[in-house]
Amino acid sequence: MANIGFISLGCAKNQVDCERMMYRVQEAGFQVQADVIGADVVVINTCGFIDSAKSEAIDFILQMAQLKEQGMIGKILVTGCLSQRYQQEILNEMPEVDGVLGTGSYTEVVPAIEKLLEGQQVVDFGSIDAPEQETGRILTTPQHYAFIKIAEGCDNRCSYCIIPYLRGKFRSRQMDDVLYEARLLASSGVKELIVVAQDTSRYGTDLPGNQRRLPELLRQLCQIEGFHWIRVHYVYPDEIDDELIDVIAQEEKIVKYLDIPIQHCNSKILKLMNRRGDGEFLRDLFIKLRERIPGIVLRTSVITGLPGEGEEEFLELCQFLKEQCLERVGAFPFSPEEGTPAAQMEYPDSEVAQERAQMVETIQSRIMDDYNASMIGKTLEVLVDGYDEEFEQFYGRTFADSPDIDGRVWIATEESLIEGAFVNVCIDGVTDGDLSGYLVEE
Repeated sequence: MANIGFISLGCAKNQVDCERMMYRVQEAGFQVQADVIGADVVVINTCGFIDSAKSEAIDFILQMAQLKEQGMIGKILVTGCLSQRYQQEILNEMPEVDGVLGTGSYTEVVPAIEKLLEGQQVVDFGSIDAPEQETGRILTTPQHYAFIKIAEGCDNRCSYCIIPYLRGKFRSRQMDDVLYEARLLASSGVKELIVVAQDTSRYGTDLPGNQRRLPELLRQLCQIEGFHWIRVHYVYPDEIDDELIDVIAQEEKIVKYLDIPIQHCNSKILKLMNRRGDGEFLRDLFIKLRERIPGIVLRTSVITGLPGEGEEEFLELCQFLKEQCLERVGAFPFSPEEGTPAAQMEYPDSEVAQERAQMVETIQSRIMDDYNASMIGKTLEVLVDGYDEEFEQFYGRTFADSPDIDGRVWIATEESLIEGAFVNVCIDGVTDGDLSGYLVEE
């Protein structure tokens, strides 16, 4: 059978979609290969969220086009958010692309590949509001951690965000399906389970009963043997209730780490963004979380240069970050996305937005320096992620570090460590923003 190569771009949710496509392709009898060279079909699963993501996706398509021209690969199939957003334009402007699948047509990847191999062009855009179809996955993460997507789509309709137009309305997976997949992951050796969705906190609100069921789901996941850490991403601040806080505080397996994208703190801008709550609400929420979950590490993302953000509003954001000392902050300059209400509003130019993002990063680097300094002398549980040949050292992560977005811990030891093992490390320094320490025998 034909060889099929895959490239996955963008977020963890997109990665899960790609893993599901790989499973369908393998189940159909095709050979899934890690390297695209020599592939009869290359599937590029794209992100189309902001300008930088679109540029990355286009660059990869053009790279594959060059390989195709050189005879090193066969057909090119573009899937995901970029193809959903620019449906016919991709085929018109990139004649090297042989087919496109929208975000509502992931399940059609096998028929699409079969048509491409027969010399047909593929253009397939199913309903973006269709229920999720359950299938297996081929993990592309290291064996010891995996993402589990508990819902698709989003109903928040933030004025700057294109996601609802690309991914459809919010649809929770059935809890039994999520738990079944989680058990399979645990039995395969996954030690850290990372719960993701466009909005994890809304899980269950579209199911019978119309109630938030994330706390219930988390309690069920904690009952599964094999998981040592369970991490929760993309929790919207206005959906965090006392029940969720209690579950995180009480369940030992749930790491005391929450990813809460706030985007801004100024009440006027939050309203323009169609975000619920205001700056005072966010302050009260963070106080409550730190009181109820001692030692919690908070991650957030903010956008600079949003419509309505003048110097006064930006300075308020800076002061907020200095006051709150959130341990993990990502800053992104505003990207006006065509088709969204915010793109029609008046906003600072891109240079101002970029400068402000850099200022936020400077503030955050000082907060991170203080946080790292507070870790020196402490013995922390570390999940071993691998070995770096260049530095000749093992490295891993603490509960405070999510893979690929947060920092590392460099481990000084003469022992050979097992990837996926949990070890105790005494922190004795900081290296380029990452913690470093030595192995402590239990």
